[in-house]
Amino acid sequence: MKEAAGEANLTVIAIILIGVIAAVATPLINNAMKTTERRSCCMQNGGTWENNACVGASDQCAEE
Repeated sequence: MKEAAGEANLTVIAIILIGVIAAVATPLINNAMKTTERRSCCMQNGGTWENNACVGASDQCAEE
């Protein structure tokens, strides 16, 4: 009986850790995806991506 309780506790801890990792990783991934989208839009319009901004082109996709 003690072994089953220990396994249940480990399962709960694993589920909580997965939730915490997902909560931390989701904003990071979303930010990376948005930056990549803006960078590719800038380059498609003939600009370059410098210092987290589009230089040399109208970045039409920047603030959607």
